[in-house]
Amino acid sequence: MKPAQNGRRRDAKARRDCDHVRVPSIERHSPVGTLIGWSEIRRMRAGPSSPVHPSSAPAALRIGNRFVARPLRHCPGSGKRGACPAPFVIMSKIPRQHPRAVAPVLASCFAILLPSRAFAQASPDAGAGLRVEQVVVTLEGKDVPADRRARIIDQLRRSVSLFPGNRFSPEALDYALARAVRTQGLERADYAVRGGDGGGLVVHIQAAVGEGRATQAAGGMLVQGGSGFPVLYDGNGSYVKLKAEAFALHYSNTNAWYGRPDLMLDGNPLAGDSPAGRGYRQWMEGYLHGGVYGITPLNDRTHVYGGVSAMLTGSIGSELFTDATRTHAAVEDAYLGVLTGGTRENGDRWVLNASAGRQRFTLGDGFLIVNTAANGDNRAALQANARWSNDFLGLLQFQHNRTRVEAFRVEPDELPRLDTRTVIHGINVETDAFHHTHLAASYLTVPRSRALSYRLDGSSVDREGLRVMDVRGRWQSSPPGQRGWLLSGEYARQTHAREDVRASAYSIEAGYTLPDVAGSPVVSYRHARFSGDDPATGRFERWDPLLSGGNGEQWVQGINHFKVVQDSNVIAHRLQARLRPSAKLELVPQLWVFRADSRLNLGGNPALSFLQSDDYGTEANLTVKFFHSRNLYLHGHVAVTRPGRAVDLALGGTQRNWWSTMFFARYAF
Repeated sequence: MKPAQNGRRRDAKARRDCDHVRVPSIERHSPVGTLIGWSEIRRMRAGPSSPVHPSSAPAALRIGNRFVARPLRHCPGSGKRGACPAPFVIMSKIPRQHPRAVAPVLASCFAILLPSRAFAQASPDAGAGLRVEQVVVTLEGKDVPADRRARIIDQLRRSVSLFPGNRFSPEALDYALARAVRTQGLERADYAVRGGDGGGLVVHIQAAVGEGRATQAAGGMLVQGGSGFPVLYDGNGSYVKLKAEAFALHYSNTNAWYGRPDLMLDGNPLAGDSPAGRGYRQWMEGYLHGGVYGITPLNDRTHVYGGVSAMLTGSIGSELFTDATRTHAAVEDAYLGVLTGGTRENGDRWVLNASAGRQRFTLGDGFLIVNTAANGDNRAALQANARWSNDFLGLLQFQHNRTRVEAFRVEPDELPRLDTRTVIHGINVETDAFHHTHLAASYLTVPRSRALSYRLDGSSVDREGLRVMDVRGRWQSSPPGQRGWLLSGEYARQTHAREDVRASAYSIEAGYTLPDVAGSPVVSYRHARFSGDDPATGRFERWDPLLSGGNGEQWVQGINHFKVVQDSNVIAHRLQARLRPSAKLELVPQLWVFRADSRLNLGGNPALSFLQSDDYGTEANLTVKFFHSRNLYLHGHVAVTRPGRAVDLALGGTQRNWWSTMFFARYAF
């Protein structure tokens, strides 16, 4: 029999031996498609007494946050096909006090306590969940005396109680503005958002002075003779509104997976018969999301709030993993919360909140936790990242002025057939109490998870027991609208309760704002490192990205590249500019250079498990954002990724440059 046939038979036998391997779940790594994380894999049928040889350690494809066992075609160190003895796989990660006093407190409560959403690469909400950098309040009307204008603006700011450093919540701001219109006699109040210098949001509140006085009469669609869609009820301290959004996306790839999906998706359980690959492929996605959200008082100081929604998603065309047309409907949000707060005589504000249920949660800028639900597979909407809510989030928060302390339990909503049952507990402290400075620290543990990672010698490391310490900070030298420096950094270390684990990750970014130059550019450079495993030590040092991701300006490092190499075993250099030709238009060009931290890459894409070079490649991309209004948001990108020497050697010189384009429109109220 020919050697090639022998090799194919050995591969086939290894696949049969791995048929019973269970991949519990997939944690969505990003709006892109390849998921990252650890997963539980059962031992092969080598027999209960069979020793685990380095060459029989499970070799798996990391998808989402799971592993999928896959036989390697080469024995490590031999460079020969079929050179390994026996079935051989290496397991790796796959890829009513006075209304005046109460209103600011309630607005502040709502602003910090409602679940926030973070941008993904294809962002469902234009700005929801992002950090607020600046709040601008303007008042319409030429005949308003200057002293009255200043007084109304001050009252509106107090009523809204939205400050730099807060996470933006459309529901919270809708409630605050509705209350301000009722209690301050305004004719109307609305808002718009745009990008800020540091990647956050500038919120522009626009109000018009009314002729009437404050009113206690209830309003809304459910009140007889009422109107005001989408508000159902607004009165007696209660506020209930409908939320609806429609989203449509077109995506195209040319030479996805560098033109070799057969190698880079080999063994991936999400891969169908015809994934995107060499040549041009396109597909469309969309979703409809609708729900009801509201808040009502228990007494003058304590309120109950909550929300429930459902989502219908669909995909058609040839996407990254399959060309199957599919739709999916399921509950998205379903949560309840209780909040209370007050304002002391000296002006100090405090807020206490407790909430639980299906809701979204973001820690910091998404370095550790942001992508808490999985998309794709039977759920469709892979690139749209429609779903964000955890299976369960328990959240307790206390905020005093501009310092917040929170404790949380996160159970991500993973794909059913790849569910690792991961649970993350954490404590987070952050403050904006210092001039132009934000500081934060977090401590996380993983008390439960069925996810595993394997070392080169065949031993495994449980995700259960993982511990993470994280510190971060941000400083801006001058107020928004003035020239100045932007500096930020984050450092985290991972250890383990039972295993010898010592992984680390950090980022350092410096930028400069030029608001008086055409396009108001903000130019920045970021260096980030996520450790890989060093085979020369006895410790396990590969960084576990947990639920990292967000968008391309957060921790989706490279629009195309992140689909191949996530936030683990990578050193990334990013040069970025933000340009604003107009108030509603923003352009974000980026240039990336990627290097491997270690040439042992078990846990990454299986085709890149053993690297012969540190050079992953480079990427250039351009993102265009158009904030038409608070209801309509448009977004597009074009990206090209050049595979580096490491990919060239792994794919045998058959790789091609990967191009992608995307455009989506979102309309919501």
